Amino acid sequence: MKIRPIRTNDDLTAALARIDALWGKEPGTPEGDELDILVDLVEHYESKHFPVEPMEPIDLLRAHMETTARTQADLAALLGSRPRASEVLNRKRALTVDMIHRLSSEWHIPADCLVKPYHLAAAE
Repeated sequence: MKIRPIRTNDDLTAALARIDALWGKEPGTPEGDELDILVDLVEHYESKHFPVEPMEPIDLLRAHMETTARTQADLAALLGSRPRASEVLNRKRALTVDMIHRLSSEWHIPADCLVKPYHLAAAE
């Protein structure tokens, strides 16, 4: 096992290639240990050099709906009405604790991602 720090994009590319070669190796074996260490190094390098900003709750909700092929009608069924779903998606109504609980328990969106403050659209 010859592991080096990841300092450049070339180092990252080499580490990712090695991870591909090691993928699926048994934990506790020398190859499995090397895989674990390389994954940790890559995660550290990427979080430092390519940080991902957390999404606002409504953006996260929209992304989740798109990823899971859910529609505004599905959200309306969960929240109780079409107007309420529309208001939430258009940032005219804030998510309530009850809405967050339903989204978390029914759609498995982590509640801590939905309770963050976000801006509502200005009233017309």
